[in-house]
Amino acid sequence: MCYFAHMDITIRNLQGDAYREAKARAALEGKTVGEVVSEALRAYLQGSPRFQKDRCLAELQPASYGPRSRNVSREIDRIVYGLRR
Repeated sequence: MCYFAHMDITIRNLQGDAYREAKARAALEGKTVGEVVSEALRAYLQGSPRFQKDRCLAELQPASYGPRSRNVSREIDRIVYGLRR
């Protein structure tokens, strides 16, 4: 049995806009902010090209988030800022 599966962590100096975007993305995907942040940290620690600073922007490939992501920008604005479609 694992007793350390989840930990309450405080992150200081997180940019507000980054947190709001993570919160909106989490809501769209039906996840918690903690799950989204954990996924981002795992990708960073695995050396994902999306997070490597020494890579050329021309090498980046668009990431597909599935058919539900077509209006993700509008959905984020609606969730974060309360805007209507």
